Amino acid sequence: MGGHKEREISNKEEQEQEDREYEVEDVRDRINSSRGSRFNLIENELGLESGTRRKFSRESVINGIRYVSTGLFIRPENRWYRAWTKFILIWAVYSSFFTPMEFGFFRGLPENLFILEIVGQLAFLFDIILQFFVAYRDSQTYRMIYKRTPVALRYLKSHFFIDLLACMPWDIIFKACGHKEEVRYLLWIRLSRVRKVTNFFQNMEKDIRINYLFTRIVKLTAVELYCTHTAACIFYYLATTLPSSEEGYTWIGSLKMGDYSYSHFREIDIWKRYVTSLYFAVVTMATVGYGDIHAVNLREMIFVMIYVSLDMVLGAYLIGNMTALIVKGSKTEKFRDKMTDLIKYMNRNGLGRDIRNQSKGHLRLQYESSYTEASVLQDIPISIRAKISQTLYMPYVENVPLLKGCSAEFINQIEKESSLRDKQLESDITFHIGKQEAELALRVNSAAYHGDLYELKSFVRAGADPNRTDYDGRSPLHLAASRGYEDITLFLVQEGVDINIKDKFGNTPLLEAIKNGQDHVASLLVKEGADLSLDDAGSFLCSIVSNGDSDLLKRILSTGIDPNSKDYDHRTPLHVAASEGVHMMAKLLLEAGASVFLKDRWGKTPLDEGRISGNKNLIKLLEDAKSAQLSEFWPHSQESTDKMQRRKCTIFPFHPWGPKEQKRPGIVLWVPQTMEELIKTAAEQLQLPDNCCILTEDAGKILDVDMIDDGEKLYLIRETH
Repeated sequence: MGGHKEREISNKEEQEQEDREYEVEDVRDRINSSRGSRFNLIENELGLESGTRRKFSRESVINGIRYVSTGLFIRPENRWYRAWTKFILIWAVYSSFFTPMEFGFFRGLPENLFILEIVGQLAFLFDIILQFFVAYRDSQTYRMIYKRTPVALRYLKSHFFIDLLACMPWDIIFKACGHKEEVRYLLWIRLSRVRKVTNFFQNMEKDIRINYLFTRIVKLTAVELYCTHTAACIFYYLATTLPSSEEGYTWIGSLKMGDYSYSHFREIDIWKRYVTSLYFAVVTMATVGYGDIHAVNLREMIFVMIYVSLDMVLGAYLIGNMTALIVKGSKTEKFRDKMTDLIKYMNRNGLGRDIRNQSKGHLRLQYESSYTEASVLQDIPISIRAKISQTLYMPYVENVPLLKGCSAEFINQIEKESSLRDKQLESDITFHIGKQEAELALRVNSAAYHGDLYELKSFVRAGADPNRTDYDGRSPLHLAASRGYEDITLFLVQEGVDINIKDKFGNTPLLEAIKNGQDHVASLLVKEGADLSLDDAGSFLCSIVSNGDSDLLKRILSTGIDPNSKDYDHRTPLHVAASEGVHMMAKLLLEAGASVFLKDRWGKTPLDEGRISGNKNLIKLLEDAKSAQLSEFWPHSQESTDKMQRRKCTIFPFHPWGPKEQKRPGIVLWVPQTMEELIKTAAEQLQLPDNCCILTEDAGKILDVDMIDDGEKLYLIRETH
């Protein structure tokens, strides 16, 4: 019955437990060993994790007492133990600050402080007893140690004797030994309790609820205050060790502030003496040596030298830490920022507790694993690394069901070669997959090139992509079309390949078939909806005419390409054929619908080019084509011809080189048949006399309207003789 009740209480607590979303505990106290924690993720996934966190409740108190009494150990994450650590932290702060003050200002504590001191020492004695039961993490294996004997031995070997000496009633011993000054030096053992304050600040830095900059500034301020406080107590102690008759030879006995003298400083209020000592310590630190209060005797000079030397180290420590805060480069801060962003994301999306724990555990694992990265083994010989891997991973690999029954050699090979966090594995797999796909694409292209339809079908049915291209961007359809394989072309079209895909040179499968004279394949592709998709049809046609390839030109024109396509100089293929004097190509172009009226960049028509070439047959062909095209488009031909031949110009009423102030708006006119008519019309519109002339932008006088280009800027000025 008792066991059943315990299980019910435990289940109830597990149902009531809540995740602490904002506290980042010390990862070395929360995560198992660097390799074991990796497998803990699997345990969490399977629900095998046994550790839980419990709320404060009456049941948890009862269960905690039973847990400690039977298990004889305390978990560091136990809530009652965490509360105790916060309680003992207060006494550690008090003891750390009061110990230097007791050493410097008191030779025998008064009754009220003596009672407080006894209470504090009893609290520390109880903490010593607890330390014999607190589990710890092994620094070598990162495993939690719960056995009582190793826990007790570890504490005995580390801090037990120092903690025990710190709890001794040194004030009583000092009085019992006849006020021997040497006994009072043993008070400084109590400063070992500062490590509890240091641990508190380390945990505080990982608490993402508290601003990291604020935490660091508080820590640095505490360090500086503690150093100056300790120095102030030592300064006063040095002054009190001299006899009363020699008080004038101390820094405080010889001190005079205005009309106030410290000649009998032992009679002054203790807080005033402490503030004066603290002022001396702070000024000495800030001025790096010599302030308005200074050392008087030899002992004070020696201590000031030591103090100032240590102050330089402290200054470097403070500056270095502040610099690290400004550049925001510390590892802990990056971890805090990542954890904060992760928690915000999970809260915003309402993720469940299990996935939240797994996500945070993985982030803590990344933070922890950086301390034990496998890269430290890189310089170790392979044989030794293999033995290390076998030692680390053998227990886990042997328990994998997939590997049951495998040979020992195979298991050893896995242990030697595998890494549980091999980041290179992903890139290696991607590389090999890409390599295999590239090789498969080359094999598919090879089958298409050689006309092996059976092999091509086997590749495609095995999962090969028929749209994959080779290093020149050529697909299997490019190669099949260029080689004239109708069956392969039809198969690829039926497989749904891109029929208008282009290679790196801009060639489509239809263009490849036409170039290589594969008319049947070209007809098949045109029937399936293929087109040439030429980026610069004019330049392509002009190059064919220039090369004299009439067969290719005929096949290209049969696909329906525009024969009036222009190149970069606005020249059509008919311009090139006429200038080259190629009668047959000109005839092919005219039959395909080429126009003889189109002009190039220089205003020349194909007929003009033919007259320059001097080929009479070609000239007659072009003139006949001109007549035919004029009669075909009559009666609109005359109107079209006039529109094509009409030009306009912009005329300004000032000299092109004149000053800027003389510039006026101009007018746009159609260029008439004669210069006189142009000058007369412009003069009337611009209200200038008839005795004018027209200049170009270069101030050249125009004598004939044929010299005027379409859209040219002209200037009308009075003609001077």
